[in-house]
Amino acid sequence: MFNIHRVEISLPLISYYYYYYYLIFLLTLTANPSNSALDSFIYVGCSQLRYDPGTPYESNVNSVLASLVNSASISNFNNFKISLPGSTQNDVVYSLYQCRGDLSNSDCHDCVAKAISRLGTFCGGASGGALQLEGCFVRYDNISFLGVEDKAVVSNKCGPSIGTYDTDLFSRRDAVLAYLTGSGQFFRVGGSGKVQGMVQCVQDLSMSECQDCLSEAIQRLKSECGSSAWGDMFLGKCYARYSERGYTPNSGNNEDDTEKTLAIIIGLVACVAVLIVFLSFLSKYFNKKGGGK
Repeated sequence: MFNIHRVEISLPLISYYYYYYYLIFLLTLTANPSNSALDSFIYVGCSQLRYDPGTPYESNVNSVLASLVNSASISNFNNFKISLPGSTQNDVVYSLYQCRGDLSNSDCHDCVAKAISRLGTFCGGASGGALQLEGCFVRYDNISFLGVEDKAVVSNKCGPSIGTYDTDLFSRRDAVLAYLTGSGQFFRVGGSGKVQGMVQCVQDLSMSECQDCLSEAIQRLKSECGSSAWGDMFLGKCYARYSERGYTPNSGNNEDDTEKTLAIIIGLVACVAVLIVFLSFLSKYFNKKGGGK
């Protein structure tokens, strides 16, 4: 909590130097985007099987989830198989995390840490769980899923239908998705005009498995969100997304809000500057007038 102190100052002490850096400070606060978008919830799934507290399996779960968080500060992907001393084969825990390909190590670490925290809330005591946030994916289980292709649909969303009259938008969307299908990369973004798309695979897959998963995701995306302004299709080990305003359906609104906020702040600061100049002029005028008597 900030401590507020009442301070009285004379007008001449407020300099343009202070005003300049005050302006820069305000613009910095609004120009740097919040990480809250990376924490946006997409889906979660929990195993129906549960483990007893105080068992070796619980120790292995806690250990493997801590390993995910620690590793996320140096890499955007990793997987683990953990069996602490005293564990049996049934107590082995498999896990992985995958951060979005454009995240920094710091953002990846923060996203995975928050995903693990939420996973504990949703799936506490469950023998397995998976959670997807906007910026990262985490999963653990007692059955090995590492390196196994999974094309099951786990989450799909389509934006409002805009009909079929906007042929240019849909032509661009299809071109973007076709480009992303043949990317030969685990993470890729692309755009054409106002349409942007993004795809990603979990990196425990081979490149051919990744391509197969993405082809399935994009085919389903076009089929289920054919006339929508945006669409998301998440399969077990990959996803495909498109939007006419950015990577996510809310990104355009966020950009508009930021621009409006900047415009308001710049206008307010400009008004303050004019007021300071006017008051400074009045102060000098009355000082001279008073000195002439």
